[in-house]
Amino acid sequence: MALRAGVLGLGMMGRNHARVLDSLDGVEFVGAFDPADSTPDFVHDSPVIHDLKQFLALGLDYAVVATPTAFHLEMGTLLAEAGIHALIEKPVASTTADATVLRDLFAAKGLIGGVGHIERYNPALQAARQRIEDGLIGEIYQIATRRQGPFPGRIADVGVIKDLASHDIDLTAWVAQQDFVSVNARTTLRSGRPHEDMVVAVGTLSGGAITSHVVNWLTPFKERVTIISGEKGVLVADTLSADLTHFQNGRIQVAWDQAAAFRGVSEGDMTRFALERKEPLLAEHEAFRDSVLAGEPRGIVTLTEGTRVVEIAQLMVEDGIDRRVQ
Repeated sequence: MALRAGVLGLGMMGRNHARVLDSLDGVEFVGAFDPADSTPDFVHDSPVIHDLKQFLALGLDYAVVATPTAFHLEMGTLLAEAGIHALIEKPVASTTADATVLRDLFAAKGLIGGVGHIERYNPALQAARQRIEDGLIGEIYQIATRRQGPFPGRIADVGVIKDLASHDIDLTAWVAQQDFVSVNARTTLRSGRPHEDMVVAVGTLSGGAITSHVVNWLTPFKERVTIISGEKGVLVADTLSADLTHFQNGRIQVAWDQAAAFRGVSEGDMTRFALERKEPLLAEHEAFRDSVLAGEPRGIVTLTEGTRVVEIAQLMVEDGIDRRVQ
């Protein structure tokens, strides 16, 4: 019997979630909730409901929360109280306190709660993590990310850290299998909005790796790059093209005895891996569906992990405010 699923919020991400749910094996997409009068009456032949009580009465097994972040706590709480599993778009909530409430509520109800950190499902990052686990680059020394592009008009209630840098916080910890132990940030406001629109952040991970993150939505081109440097080489993941490239350390021949103790590297072989390119959103939904069926998390971003991301993002926001250039 197919799982009954729905979507709350029909913005850009909500429409994409509805599209995937409508074609997902083992799932019946039964409808969407959106209070806006401008929404259509149907999406993928399923009704769009403007009344939240009517939506919750559809007999849902799980739902995707794709409303603005400010409403995640309210929507997630209503779903949990109704006994409905939920995949909540990132960030899981506006504040660490709200995220903690959701985490604890879903745990107390014995429900599956996931967070839509879609970059984890990008083929380039999936392959990078596997090759790191296989020892390809040895010990991780540094992870640097760049996430830049034009301002997305859909974002109104959070700044660039919680909207975009939350991706980098999650993927960095996940790829390295290390937690953040410290972060510092510099932010600025250049677009006239009340939230930061540019950030440069640095961090330290629990295994000793250092991190750097350049994130903004005031760049007239899109860039999504993660560079993972290790003792044996470097992995470069481009999540726009889903490409993964390996740069192997070469060997330096040292003839001068006094310089022989210097542990440097030189250019070695470069390999661009051939990857299976499954749509990340589809992979995310397959993992959440399987988790609901199993009654336990299987390859999803848990609410505990999502809460930690919000906590680190909040620290970046606060540190940036203290040192912000107007």
